Amino acid sequence: MVTRSAPRLEFVAHLAIDVGPAIDLGDLPDGHRRIVPILGGSVTGPRLCGRVLPVGADHQYLRSERVTELDARYALETDDGARIAVENVGLRVGSAADVAALLRDEPVDPDRIYFRTQPRLSSAHPEYSWLADTLFVATGERTPSTVELDVFAVG
Repeated sequence: MVTRSAPRLEFVAHLAIDVGPAIDLGDLPDGHRRIVPILGGSVTGPRLCGRVLPVGADHQYLRSERVTELDARYALETDDGARIAVENVGLRVGSAADVAALLRDEPVDPDRIYFRTQPRLSSAHPEYSWLADTLFVATGERTPSTVELDVFAVG
């Protein structure tokens, strides 16, 4: 058996995503659902710079009192005018008390929360065609008014 080397991670950008108050849909037949509106934000990094457009939302499924599944869809605009579609799925896991605090929009030490996502990025702009050919992972932090993501390309 041949063991391949672990993939390398290349930092692409930091996204500071402004979010609005959650819309709580309650306990639906498939679980507790929330929608968190995306209001805007910034994108800063060595490979992407620009802004988060004020469009989209994070559709959340509270799988248990500790685990939240995330499915966010929104758009970015780079400083040179390219628009990028984002589909970002992931998990946020913590103690029941910490998750409850996050759901109340209270600050929680990010070291106590496992927050990982898999962003899919794509653009019609030819200079950003590499986005559709690259796998990304991100680490996240939820603050009372933002979602902070560090996005990495998997090499």
